Order: sequence, then C-alpha cells, then structure tokens
Amino acid sequence: MVKLATAREARLYGPALAVRRWEYINAGVYVFATLLLASSLAALFAVGGAARAGLAAAGVALAVAAAVNAHDLWAHLAGVDWRVGLARYDLQLGLVELLVPAVHAVGCVLAVVAMAILISQACMSPLGEEGYSYGKERHAANLVVAAALLWMVGSVLNACQVYERADGRAQLLQATVQVPLLLGSLFFLLAAVANRGRTRSPLLVSRSWVWLSLLGSVLWLVGALFNVLKVFMMHQSDALRLEKLRGGAQERLSRDREGRVPLNWEEAARRTELR
Repeated sequence: MVKLATAREARLYGPALAVRRWEYINAGVYVFATLLLASSLAALFAVGGAARAGLAAAGVALAVAAAVNAHDLWAHLAGVDWRVGLARYDLQLGLVELLVPAVHAVGCVLAVVAMAILISQACMSPLGEEGYSYGKERHAANLVVAAALLWMVGSVLNACQVYERADGRAQLLQATVQVPLLLGSLFFLLAAVANRGRTRSPLLVSRSWVWLSLLGSVLWLVGALFNVLKVFMMHQSDALRLEKLRGGAQERLSRDREGRVPLNWEEAARRTELR
C-alpha cells in the first residue's frame, strides 16, 4: 500500500478552487491508512479475537490506501486532461504517474482479498474443524506475495524518476518519501515470501511475517509523514520548482488547451449567462 510520490506540475486533485485542500486530504488520509496498518499488525501478536480484529483493521487500511492511489491516478489523468496518449512522448508520465498508482491500487485490492480469506479461516480451527481449508490459507499467502510484488515494482518505478527542472529541495523531499516507501515494500516482500514458505501451523500468519510487515508499515508511515511535508512545501509562496511534461508532451497539451480557450472572454461570459 505504497503511494505515488512525484514532483510533477501537471496534477489536479480536486476542483480548481479546492485543489490544495484535496491534495492535503489525500496526504492526510494516507497517513491515517499507514498508521492504522501498523496498529493492526501489532495486534496480530495477540491470539483469538484480537488477531481477527487486527486482520480486519489491516483490510480497512489497505482499502483506504487503494482509494488514495486511485485518487492519485485520477489527479494525474485530470492534470493532463485525460490525454493518456501523451505518455507516448513522455515515458515517465506512463511508467510513473499513471502506472505506479494503478499497480499499487491493484496490490492493495489483492491484499484486502487475502485478509478476508484469513479472517474467514481465523473463525475456524486448523485442527480439523469442518470448513477449515489449508488450500484457502495457501491462496491467501499467494495473494499476499502477489500484492507485495506489485508494491515492490511500483516502488522501484517510483524511485526511478528523472529530474530536469525540479530544484534541489524538491528532489530532496522526493527522496525522503521514496526511500522509506521502497524499503517498506522490500520488508513486505520478504515477509510475504517467508510466510509462504512456512510449514503448516495453527497460526494463520508466521511471527516473522508479522515482524517484517510491522517494520515495513512503520517505514511507510515515515514516508507518509514526509509526504505531508512535501505537499505543504509545494503550496508555499516560494513553492518548489516542479517537473513539466517532456518530449514535446507539454507543448502538445498547451496547444490543445489554447485551442479550447475563447479569444473573447466577455463574449464567452455573455454566452454562459444566456445558457
């Protein structure tokens, strides 16, 4: 449940008059999701009802993170007027701003499904009670591995951004977000692989999975807090210098927008009033 961290100028998180507010909301909700995930993973050290509650809370945190990443994808599509074809001219737009949040959101959905399977299994005894299935437990473990792989791929793509215009402050803030998210994704991948390789056990998840995942969630929380700082700095009077589209994509977008701007603003306003 990592998050896109980009220094792009082309982004639109909400209506023009409330775009800052919605970007702050996006960053704040992600902090909430990572904090809830860390708390829920800590609860997995308990047994019985507390462990089931921890799995349920983790599922909620993952669902919230999926919504945040979907909002990131929407914001960057809206920032380029939904012209996905511009990715042909600026590969980073397609591989980072569009692909990364999509990959992260899909990973979160897979992890939510895995949590749901584990919760259903937690209500039954692994010692032979009717309804319990080691096969379902194995499916849940595979889903967790797939989710962790997607988060890792997204984190690597997120960290491979090229800067041509962004100033030193913007690049430093980018690193403070990207590095914790990348390390956190690595811990989750290690945890998922370790959990899948364990032998049959009365515990639905191994202790090593809980510990490694808890470390990963703490790193994600650190990245989320730095992301709030980055968003704050972006909206100051001496705002950071951010990246424009490259490869001719910015020029094409500008020409398209200029073609939709009326030359006579008074005439356009009069027509709007008549409607």
